[in-house]
Amino acid sequence: MTVLRAPKPLDSALSERMRRQRTRDTAAELAVRRLLHSAGCRFRVQFPVPGLPRRTIDIAFPARRLAVNIDGCFWHGCHVHRSLPVTNYEWWQRKIEENRRRDKETDAHLFAIGWRALRFCEHEPLEIIVARVISEARTSGVTLDWPWGS
Repeated sequence: MTVLRAPKPLDSALSERMRRQRTRDTAAELAVRRLLHSAGCRFRVQFPVPGLPRRTIDIAFPARRLAVNIDGCFWHGCHVHRSLPVTNYEWWQRKIEENRRRDKETDAHLFAIGWRALRFCEHEPLEIIVARVISEARTSGVTLDWPWGS
């Protein structure tokens, strides 16, 4: 595994803005968690990926072996909203590619140990994300109330 060393920042204001970006408890994650909780789901937050140190699952249902990750469009190279900074473009391109590679590796690892992994982009409609998560949870034997109908 290669470690990407960040280049020296050329713009201190941009550097500070990037440093303040949330890596957990993002607006999208909080909204999904709020809707799942109101639907009767009980889950774990920032659950460690079994067998992979330093990696976590955004929303986990350990008893059902269901992992849900809500990815930020910028950090995970969303095909709809992908944009890379012009400054240090090559470094950012490699960084996003590495993030995507790590996501695929994590999902493959979870599958190999018997988990189901769901991955969503932050721009996807909340109702669709929640419906899919609840559907997956139901197929593993969980009975939940769905406030928007069946």
